[in-house]
Amino acid sequence: MHSFTTANELYELFRKHPEIIIDTRKITPGCIFFALKGDTFDGNSFAHEALRLGASYAVIDNKSYHTENTLLVENALEALQQLAGIHRDRLKIPLIGITGTNGKTTTKELVNTVLGSHFEVQATKGNLNNHIGVPLTILSITGSTEIAIIEMGANHPGEIAFLCEIAKPTLGLITNIGKAHLEGFGGYDGVIKTKNELYQYIGKSSGRLFVNGNNELLMKLSDGIDRWLYGTKPEFQTSCSISVSDPFLELNWNSSGSTEIIHTQLVGGYNFENAVAAIAIGNYFKIPLEKITQSIEAYIPSNNRSQKVNTRKNNTVIMDAYNANPSSMNAALLNFSALSANNKMVILGDMLELGDESLAEHKAIVDLMMTMKFEQIVLVGPEFQKVAGNAALSFLKVEDAVDWLSQKPVCDYTILLKGSRGIRMEKIMDTL
Repeated sequence: MHSFTTANELYELFRKHPEIIIDTRKITPGCIFFALKGDTFDGNSFAHEALRLGASYAVIDNKSYHTENTLLVENALEALQQLAGIHRDRLKIPLIGITGTNGKTTTKELVNTVLGSHFEVQATKGNLNNHIGVPLTILSITGSTEIAIIEMGANHPGEIAFLCEIAKPTLGLITNIGKAHLEGFGGYDGVIKTKNELYQYIGKSSGRLFVNGNNELLMKLSDGIDRWLYGTKPEFQTSCSISVSDPFLELNWNSSGSTEIIHTQLVGGYNFENAVAAIAIGNYFKIPLEKITQSIEAYIPSNNRSQKVNTRKNNTVIMDAYNANPSSMNAALLNFSALSANNKMVILGDMLELGDESLAEHKAIVDLMMTMKFEQIVLVGPEFQKVAGNAALSFLKVEDAVDWLSQKPVCDYTILLKGSRGIRMEKIMDTL
């Protein structure tokens, strides 16, 4: 009979082999492999391969795969989360938890850039912000790390509270609370309640919040908790205003009686709040003004998030195809409509996970576009197709839109390309 390895025993091994891997394609000599399960795979079946490739140990939860240097636990995912919890308890550093409906990854990257100019920082890689990604990020924190930044995502109630129990943030920031994942949250009230779990944790643990003072909902939810306010009002600890956003955002930062102009490489006025949040956190950690300015000016967004791309057909594409929900779609359209460019074209993909409110929300976006002046509107996906009417070209699948654009190429346009990740709007880029 095989006995289970305890979390504390695992931690002693982790201290000797402080690298955790969950993908055999990324095995490094001496690491510990965790055999996690997915919808279409069982990590236990890769344990032997992980050891062959050089892993010191493989953590499994199926005794059928037991061999030399495997460690049997009741549940590999729970063991990973417990291990992260133990590691976090031994860390005596500030940890910033960031969540929100829109902008959390961009804000996290901006904060990482600002803090990284002055400190040794460990931050969530990409958007590994779930019940697996958060423990992995915690476990990547080393003795030389001075500040950690943990992005927290959720699509069901209770998820932020659960991630807080693992990460134990000492500082917290909610970018905004909008309409997204309504299906999983059971409506907008569920979104508010879940995002607020970060504020509640910080309040209970006597931490501090960074709050957008212009956001009435966030001000209400954070009332009574120690907070650093940022936004446009001069009385806030960090006060900024938009100078230009056509297409790149420029902002004025009012600091110590003088005004610093920051020229960002961020497209859209909707990135103003993300940039000011990063300035606020830099302020809080007493990073010199010039370092904060240089860091934000040097940051270039990637991964299909608000990127400005010039194509070989002389089109300028605002590429924002990583994700979409009613809040971010609305903001993107308002910003795009305000640009001074000619020949504006909008290519939008469905917004996913909106449940019973899906058709109404897609119709609201179409109605909004009807109040704006665009040369061409192209909609992709079954939800948009149901409400498109005669005002726009609509296609069921992205491949259909690609075929149409291949046959009728567009040149010399300024184009907004946006949609939910699952629609794969980036496939359209090659035709532009």
